[in-house]
Amino acid sequence: MEKRRRRVIILGAAGRDFHNFNTFFRNNADYEVVAFTATQIPDIAGRVYPAELAGPLYPNGIPIEDEAKLPELVKKYDVDEVILAYSDLPHQYVMERAAIALATGADFKLMGPKATTVESTKPVVSVCAIRTGCGKSQTTRRVLDILRSKGLKVISIRHPMPYGDLVAQKVQRFADYSDLDKHNCTIEEREEYEPHIDRKSVIYAGVDYEAILRSAEAENPDVILWDGGNNDFPFYKSDLQIVVVDPHRPGHEISYYPGMANLLMADVIVINKEETANREDIETVRKNIAKWNPNAIVVDAASPIFVDDPAMIRGKKVLVVEDGPTLTHGEMRYGAGYVAAKRFGAREIIDPRPFAVGSIVETYKKYNHLDVILPAMGYGEKQIKELEETINKSDAEVVIIGTPIDLRRVMHINKPAVRVRYELQEIGEPTLDQILTDFLKQKGLLK
Repeated sequence: MEKRRRRVIILGAAGRDFHNFNTFFRNNADYEVVAFTATQIPDIAGRVYPAELAGPLYPNGIPIEDEAKLPELVKKYDVDEVILAYSDLPHQYVMERAAIALATGADFKLMGPKATTVESTKPVVSVCAIRTGCGKSQTTRRVLDILRSKGLKVISIRHPMPYGDLVAQKVQRFADYSDLDKHNCTIEEREEYEPHIDRKSVIYAGVDYEAILRSAEAENPDVILWDGGNNDFPFYKSDLQIVVVDPHRPGHEISYYPGMANLLMADVIVINKEETANREDIETVRKNIAKWNPNAIVVDAASPIFVDDPAMIRGKKVLVVEDGPTLTHGEMRYGAGYVAAKRFGAREIIDPRPFAVGSIVETYKKYNHLDVILPAMGYGEKQIKELEETINKSDAEVVIIGTPIDLRRVMHINKPAVRVRYELQEIGEPTLDQILTDFLKQKGLLK
């Protein structure tokens, strides 16, 4: 009698879930993944993880269902295991999902690095965070700049954001702006890829991260740079793991999944945004680092803002647009654009909600901590148009663009706009340059 395969549902958000499947389940005849579920990202549920990516054990692909249906899905498919595989979640939320799964009779599991990380033939430096919006992107840019300044060839690989045609997105390579159009990139994707392109540096992303890694290695880089997403831990075995923490959210470094795991695994911890944080909050974060990972090297850092034309802000009625994920599941109430509005004397920061249309209205309902900031939601062409319409309907005199890319590249804004940028700067020592120099010497890449 043929042994029954253990039936599995993977809870996800079109990222870690697909990776866990690809690395552990795809060719594993002991398991049958009967469904993925989706949350956090719009328009993922209702699709299918395609057979071309799922492999020969799944000739019909795997359905992607709404996570809200979990209890009925467990019953429908007689599920044995429910596996949580997405990130930036309060510990309470994780255990609520566990309770829901256990109440159905199924096991509840989290998969760790041993089962899911892929090993590279090249040294890997990873940059991760304990929450979305800590400043991981500017830290990654800083690390990239340091490595390249030493004459090294670096290929970056970004945590997945596959919101389109998954087969077409299996392996994506971005080297110039035409690649962004070719792959129909969302605003969120452009925010992560454009800074690398601006530096004439190659960045990969996609769905199948072993295939992505092998493609990157074929370019013979000296170093692979993992650019993490949300607060997930790396997909690749890291030789140097850098983790960014945020004193604007003290305590989150030990109360979010899997950010706390990142804190514990970190070789280097960057305390970012110190220039705008309260001293007491910085000390709270520092004490938690000392308690949970006393062997980590701690780097103090700031993320100062740079405004193209500060005079445009003074005395004006402004609309502030900020990075979407930082405000939504990152739970921040404001970002660099808001800081710039206050610092450079805006007369008024308007409430965008009366001007919101379509999915932007729904975003405000779902993330009701937001009030005077407009999140740059752009997970597809329709939503980008709704964001554009919301901005253009507003009665602002000036739009402050606090997103990592200039939104004017992807939409028409019918009023004056000013761009806010931010970069990482270390405070005192040790610096990332010193740390990376020591690491590269250990790896024989520097004398």
